[in-house]
Amino acid sequence: MFASLLEAINGFLYYPLLIIVLAVAGIYFSFRTKFVQIRMVPEAIRALMEKPEDDNGVSSFQALIVSTASRVGTGNIVGVSTAIVLGGPGAAFWMWLLAIIGAATAFIESTLAQIYKRKDKETGESYGGPAYYIESALKNRGIASLFALFLILTYAFGFNLLASYNLQSTFAVYDFYHPSTTPYIIGAILAAIVAYAIFGGGKRIVRITEIIVPVMGIAYVLMSIIVLAMNIDLLPNAIRLIFEDAFSARSFGGGLAGSAMIYGIKRGLYSNEAGVGSAPNAAASAGVSHPVKQGLVQFMSVYIDTLLICTATAMMCIVTDVQPTEELAGAPFIQEVLAQNFGSIGPSFITIAMILFSFTTLLGNLYYCEPALTFLNKNKRPSKNFILIFNIICVAVIFIGALVPMDMAWTIADILMAGMALINIPVCLLIGNVAIKAVADYNEQRKAGKEPVFKASKVGLDPNELDYWG
Repeated sequence: MFASLLEAINGFLYYPLLIIVLAVAGIYFSFRTKFVQIRMVPEAIRALMEKPEDDNGVSSFQALIVSTASRVGTGNIVGVSTAIVLGGPGAAFWMWLLAIIGAATAFIESTLAQIYKRKDKETGESYGGPAYYIESALKNRGIASLFALFLILTYAFGFNLLASYNLQSTFAVYDFYHPSTTPYIIGAILAAIVAYAIFGGGKRIVRITEIIVPVMGIAYVLMSIIVLAMNIDLLPNAIRLIFEDAFSARSFGGGLAGSAMIYGIKRGLYSNEAGVGSAPNAAASAGVSHPVKQGLVQFMSVYIDTLLICTATAMMCIVTDVQPTEELAGAPFIQEVLAQNFGSIGPSFITIAMILFSFTTLLGNLYYCEPALTFLNKNKRPSKNFILIFNIICVAVIFIGALVPMDMAWTIADILMAGMALINIPVCLLIGNVAIKAVADYNEQRKAGKEPVFKASKVGLDPNELDYWG
């Protein structure tokens, strides 16, 4: 009964509610920024290579890596595989479309996070996110606190629960796997490793993810390219299937909740998080001369996640002869695909990739929680004892996640993520004009041959009302 209730809530949140909100926001911001997510890709690459403005700041690249660590994770393998198996190959198209349109929303939310970020008086570091721009721009601490609470529930509990489940599910293909004991062992090992990392503090998280994420992503994409090369004769048909299925009657008709469109949107949103309000927490920590720089960098993270890594999984799933069945939904399907092409090495590669993906996802998720906890504590960092207890609870959630059923893990994560997006996106629509003015100011300075420097008055804000830029 509880599971049925969760499914009913989940179905309503995504169709029709969230699908309308995502589409309206993405299209609106695309036109208002003159498709910043397409025309300013070269500028985004330039901004990505800049060093932080001061020694205490996090670089644009580091902020990108932290946000990508949370975006790039188990959803890129298990989430996409599940979408293709249960929703059909057309789900890949809807993921692509969501990424391109959603990148405009990702730009707006991260630019707003930079504009309204705060400065830590002790360390000089900056921090922020949706909770902070909601409070500063809308003068509504209640809504801001609700968002902060949803963020903590989503990342510390919902997403970590799911990441842990997804990892242990990759071991089901091995002979030593026993459903009554193996999940306990895997959950305990994963929880212990994450505990070691998080008790080292946020800086250690940045250093670890900065090394692991690029290596992990490149290795996975290379593997997918090899699979595509080995099945090159099937590639044209795979592309045809994606577009045919995306616009087929099955994709829109009867049982829409299980259609390619809804699966593509759900798994695409879970993977790239555009508009969810997570990446702005990392974006706010970057030391840049103009907020737009970090907005540009963060929409690139959406592309890396969906157009590169999710596409790698989708094409591997569609281009081979492995028949999708509900029993194979998730990690087993992509493992079967690689087993067909590489023998026993294939499933082992996915297991290793999932270990890395899960680890970086778990670390990135917990990194996001600190600004939210600080906000709920009246903008003061929680005590060391509180953080210790919170981290212990998070570690326990990781252990429990290895034991929950697949449907419940996905449903809980989807509902909590939808809650974040349904608070953050309407707020961005209300105050997004500030970010739109900021990108116009940025372009004006670039055309004049200047290195853009932000001044609040240029976008109609009172410098005295901004903590960092004031």
